[in-house]
Amino acid sequence: MARASTSRLAITQALGISLKHLNRRSKLEIKDKQLKEQIEAAHKLHPAYGHRRLAWHLGINKKRILRVMHKFGIKPPRRKIRHHYCTKSVSYCPFTNLIKNIIPTAANQIWVSDASYFWFAGRFWYLATIEDIFTRQIIGFAFGRHHDSRLVLSALKMAILITGTVPLFFHSDQGAEFMAEAVVNFLQSKGVKISVSDKASPWQNGYKESFFGRFKDEFGDFNRFNSVAELMEEIYSQIKYYNQDRIHTALKMPPAVYAVKVSENHLPKRGT
Repeated sequence: MARASTSRLAITQALGISLKHLNRRSKLEIKDKQLKEQIEAAHKLHPAYGHRRLAWHLGINKKRILRVMHKFGIKPPRRKIRHHYCTKSVSYCPFTNLIKNIIPTAANQIWVSDASYFWFAGRFWYLATIEDIFTRQIIGFAFGRHHDSRLVLSALKMAILITGTVPLFFHSDQGAEFMAEAVVNFLQSKGVKISVSDKASPWQNGYKESFFGRFKDEFGDFNRFNSVAELMEEIYSQIKYYNQDRIHTALKMPPAVYAVKVSENHLPKRGT
């Protein structure tokens, strides 16, 4: 024991530092390795988490998370910029952007929708989703071989069934499937106000642009499945993960958790 103490003292003298400083550095090394293991374990469940989401997930300061990630070379996957447009805008649109200056203060005020495509089994498949931009939950979706009004209506009817209501506003781009007579008539019959982004202005539907970008990155290779049924099951699981487990940066918690806390008055409502 005396020999070990003498050795440590010799090391500190050679390095020109105090024994107390050496002990502090040793403890920091141990803590950093423990945090590295925590980060790696979290990445197994949430592989796309960067330092901010990891900090919320682990309850640790984000600067410390970032320092340890840099120290051990831990890097989350970089997002690829993708354009996922799958339809052409209609030549004439009678609707305008009604929500550009509105900040929702409760659920079911504004639903936004978009559609994207995936290449699987030698052809394109399409996914339409509907998001409540207050809770950030995906409340309706539909998957199919055609990007048409039937796809949008299926997603809409699912959202209505799940929420038990309709929104004040339904926002989308000017894609032909959203502007189809069947969709417009359905929304207007429910008293829903139709809002659309200006032509060639995808940022006006940024909530859904952001969702699909992250969804594709985190979903991985669509062609790893052996059947359409397997693919659909995984899409359902990924959307469930997005709603219930994945921390949303704007909410600092999963959307479903935020929705429950707000409904129980445990959190102040955004926009108020």
